Amino acid sequence: MDRLTGLIAFARAGSMGSYTAAAHALSISPSAVSKSVQRLEQRLGVSLFTRTTRTLTLTPEGRDLHERALKLLRDAEEIEQAAIAARAVPSGTLRIAAPLPIGIHLIGPALPAFRRRYPDVMVDLRLSDHIVDIVEQGIDIAVRIGVPADSRLLWRRLASYRLCAFASPAYLAEHGTPTHPDGLKEHDTVNLRYQSTGRSYRWPFRVGDREIEIVPSSGIMVDASEALVTAVAAGGGIGMLATFIAAPYVARGDLLPLLSDFAVDRTNIAALWPESRRGSVAQFVHCACRNHSGLCLT
Repeated sequence: MDRLTGLIAFARAGSMGSYTAAAHALSISPSAVSKSVQRLEQRLGVSLFTRTTRTLTLTPEGRDLHERALKLLRDAEEIEQAAIAARAVPSGTLRIAAPLPIGIHLIGPALPAFRRRYPDVMVDLRLSDHIVDIVEQGIDIAVRIGVPADSRLLWRRLASYRLCAFASPAYLAEHGTPTHPDGLKEHDTVNLRYQSTGRSYRWPFRVGDREIEIVPSSGIMVDASEALVTAVAAGGGIGMLATFIAAPYVARGDLLPLLSDFAVDRTNIAALWPESRRGSVAQFVHCACRNHSGLCLT
């Protein structure tokens, strides 16, 4: 058991480059990780890491052993998940990673129904626009926009939604309503700037049998969708929004859809999870799809 503990600590530290990060992932102290790795090094008679005050780097011997240790860790997780799936009542912690708008508008509303069905499962929802390595960081399920390229992951398409232009009734009363995307150049617009690249969002429209994209000259630029929708609802101009973000504002009468005949449908929100977490994640996906209107595409 002590050998297994050392190998697990080594695998996490090697992947995350830090005893502290490995300790957080394993829910133990950094000193416990350090001592486990030191005992493993003494047993093997090799140095696994080159250490400085700020960095932790695998030695050539450490690199050779790291992939084998990762496989052992994955096998151990599969055994644990198989045991959990065999329980009559699911329990434990389900860690979910998602972008902020999807977490707020899609996942959040699905969680109460999931908790009513599985009251012994604690949901740990982590919202960030940064893509995380869900295998290395111990995430059970990630919800992302786009089909995954990582062959280690299983995935299922979740949500269909529409991209449409919106504006507040007050703005439209003062400035009029455009009837074609070409008319947007006569209007104030609010646009999104990607945090990762700094580029402006390109607005898609369906014109006839083809899809076009425009980048309006916007007087207001924001780097979060929540700021975009509130600025548009406050009368800042016309904005392009996913319908699941705009829906509560439309229901309250704060926003009106525009250019609906040119709106574009998307089906690229997916749930991703490691093979080892097949059972627990499948339950979440099934519950989310069944209980949240419009969340599930397939």
